[in-house]
This record gives sequence, C-alpha cells and structure tokens, in this order.
Amino acid sequence: MKKRNALILLGAIAAVIAVVVWQLPADGPQAESAATAPLEGEAAPAFSLPILDGGKVYSVGGERNKPLIVNFWASWCGPCEKEFPELKALYEKYKGRIDLYAVNATKYDTLRGARDFVREMEPPFPVLVDEDGKVTNAYKVAAFPVSFIIGRDGVILERIERLIGLEEWEQKIKAAL
Repeated sequence: MKKRNALILLGAIAAVIAVVVWQLPADGPQAESAATAPLEGEAAPAFSLPILDGGKVYSVGGERNKPLIVNFWASWCGPCEKEFPELKALYEKYKGRIDLYAVNATKYDTLRGARDFVREMEPPFPVLVDEDGKVTNAYKVAAFPVSFIIGRDGVILERIERLIGLEEWEQKIKAAL
C-alpha cells in the first residue's frame, strides 16, 4: 500500500512539474510569437548592432535615404545558406540604391559558426551580430531566414518568412524604390 501511495504521489508531482515546465517560455527564437511581430505598415524596431568582427556599429530606426533589407540568419540554417547567394546578387545589382544588413542571431548560433559561414559566403554587405538576442526577439523572429524590407520612412513594407528567388526579390525591391 505504501508503494502504491508513493507511486501516486510521484506521478502527481511529475504531472505538476510537466505543467509548470510546459507553461515556461522556451529560450530560443521560437519563444517569441510571430503573432506579435512588427507588422507591415508599422515602424521598424530601432536597433544598433556591431559588425561581426567588431568595430563599426550599424543602426536601424527612423528615416533613411534608401530602402533597407534586414535579414536574420544563422550559420546552421540550410535555407539561409541557399539564400545568401541571392542576397549577394541582389545587393550587387542594387548597390547604392538599397542597404542590406544580415543580422546573425548569435544568441542561437555561435560566433565561430557565423565567422565560418561569412568566410565561405563572402557577403558584400554588413554582417551584424545580435549576441544577446534582443534584436532578434524585438523582430519576433521564430525561424530562419526572415527578412524585412523597410522603406525610406522607417516603416516595414514587408516581412518575408520564406526562401525566395532573385526574381521575386527584385520585384519587391523595385516596389520599395
């Protein structure tokens, strides 16, 4: 009888722990719900982040002289690897007419992984690091890659949560120009 009561008590404790753990937010990009993400037509969340190898800091927020693409990525992300050549080609074609910042979600990645990825991909645009995850969370990034097209007025024109080809990128950029 004592064994049975002990097992019932252990089962009840395990159930309570499971419910409590289930209610806690995850510690990853999925912790933030895309349902509360910045929406098209809203001001892009402002931020300042350093480039991957330190030094210069880039800022987003408010008006600027050209449209901006902010791309969130991680080195372990297969679709990000496929997307980078498209972003490189887009940036080279529209260089001077758009800005593009690739934000590594370093809290969910590693600096070494990010450096290796950048060394291999050789992007012509700034690669920024979000080591504490605050910017990734402010933009409610729940998966990678995610890109935002931000207009000259600092307002989000579009949130792109999928891999798209160069032709579709060009259509979106032409609309933003």
